Amino acid sequence: MKNAEKSGWVSVIGSPNVGKSTLVNALVGEKLSIVTHKPQTTRKRITAIANGPDFQMVFSDTPGVLKPHYKMQEAMMQKVGEAMEDADIIMAMTDVEENGFNEELVKRLQHVKVPIIAVLNKVDLKKPEETAAKIELIKTQLKSRELIMVSALHDFNVKELKKILVSMLPEGEPFFPKDQMSDLPERFFAAEIIREKILMYYQKEVPYSVEVIVEEFREEEKITFIRAVIYVNRHTQKGIIIGHKGDALKRTATAARKDMEKWLNAKVFLEVQVKVKKDWRDSESHLKNFGYM
Repeated sequence: MKNAEKSGWVSVIGSPNVGKSTLVNALVGEKLSIVTHKPQTTRKRITAIANGPDFQMVFSDTPGVLKPHYKMQEAMMQKVGEAMEDADIIMAMTDVEENGFNEELVKRLQHVKVPIIAVLNKVDLKKPEETAAKIELIKTQLKSRELIMVSALHDFNVKELKKILVSMLPEGEPFFPKDQMSDLPERFFAAEIIREKILMYYQKEVPYSVEVIVEEFREEEKITFIRAVIYVNRHTQKGIIIGHKGDALKRTATAARKDMEKWLNAKVFLEVQVKVKKDWRDSESHLKNFGYM
């Protein structure tokens, strides 16, 4: 007798920079969320689908939970709330560098009615005796919910975590076709690849003042044409993004194009412009146009 099909939504929440996107990519077996060493890399709710013979897990990779300081961060935290409301399971993440879950996250978890699994990431960075106190703190914060220790980067305990999550899924038919990896369009991921390079190559406030919009994504037989605009907050940031004689922008665009060609398995012609939208992070109309609200 065939096992009943299981499917459900797993919302991944945690502080900024605890490895949520790295873990989701490992669980799905595909790089869908961009990953950098900088906090607030993930800004929007990203859907990643893990399929098996008798299950489908739809992960919601969410922005790191923080106290908002401007309207963009408020919109990011709204996405976290929506993901928690939609969840069948909540995977609450922290890492060995953090002192348990932050206050904002604990508040959000107090009213959750669906199953919660706590994940302690980056355990390869500390000795077991150093993590013992953190484990006890997490258990106290979550009132002794299930906890598993992992290293997403080194694939430690990731398969075991996946098995636990599958066992927690409710019975139900798949939400998406079994060959689908996300419900987001290709142009979204193209924009994210460019933003990942900006996070890697630029310092201080500049990466956090940038939004990338793909205005054209056209696939032809032998080449894919992509036209993107990098929006910044101020004119001085535009100069930094472009660099001396355009060198900085060229480096960013070349690195992004190479990643896009691997991802699409096709030649890519990438055109990138830089434009200023003054104080867009605090403008509701700009945030709506950029898909945050």
